[in-house]
Amino acid sequence: MRIGAHVSVSGGVEKAIEREEDVGGNCGQIFAGSPRTWTVAEYDDEEANGFREAREEAGQGPYAVHSTYLVNLATPKDDLMEKSVECLQKELYAARALGVEYVVFHPGAHTGSGVENGLDRIADGVDALEVPDGVTLLFENTAGKGTTLGKEFSQLREMLDRTETPDEDLGVCIDTCHAHAAGYDLADGFDDVLGELDAELGLEHVEVLHLNDSKDPLGSEKDNHEHIGEGGIGEDGFENVVNAEEFADLPMVLETPTSDGKSYEENIERVRSLVS
Repeated sequence: MRIGAHVSVSGGVEKAIEREEDVGGNCGQIFAGSPRTWTVAEYDDEEANGFREAREEAGQGPYAVHSTYLVNLATPKDDLMEKSVECLQKELYAARALGVEYVVFHPGAHTGSGVENGLDRIADGVDALEVPDGVTLLFENTAGKGTTLGKEFSQLREMLDRTETPDEDLGVCIDTCHAHAAGYDLADGFDDVLGELDAELGLEHVEVLHLNDSKDPLGSEKDNHEHIGEGGIGEDGFENVVNAEEFADLPMVLETPTSDGKSYEENIERVRSLVS
């Protein structure tokens, strides 16, 4: 089972590997800069090699770089689109330097320009990128609040279909909290969710899972993460997810709260305890 957590790169990117090991993870996720700014790190050979060597020694993988929260490819504003594409490109290059397999990003919000326009803008933004060899760009599903796109599995498929970027360069990351917020019942309706995921998106496009419980009820469209088994998804929902044959080979990355005294280690242990 490949399970890990989103860990800090504070003090040097290779320290992420030690932090992942400390919480019992064997795969992981990092930021390549501050998630609330446009700044992206440019790793020199020493830093990149340090990360690669530490990761190989620890036997961790795969890894993802999570894009900054400012990226919005659905925007009708040309200046914001330009910044978003430039930032994502730098993150893709950072992933290549580190040997990281995935870059995960939130597609964005159309902010009133309309769904169709937003989907076209996302496709245009993705097509403006160079996806390096060895790196896959992943659309992340969203909770769906406001004009945010990517709530429905069918909409994620639409994003993939509208791009001219090769299929092998793109994929999807499914966040359990976001899915719950969007109305997908992972506890009592899991078989239906799996069927819809396959029919409307295609299971072959799902490459990473974000495991997060939700502080809010089903269909709330609110993105508030909770500890595994302690929120609206509950233990039954996560038992379904981690034991699904369809997800058996996927890396599972936690983004559960860390500011309330509970650790990633406890959540990783909780997930492992649910595996049949």
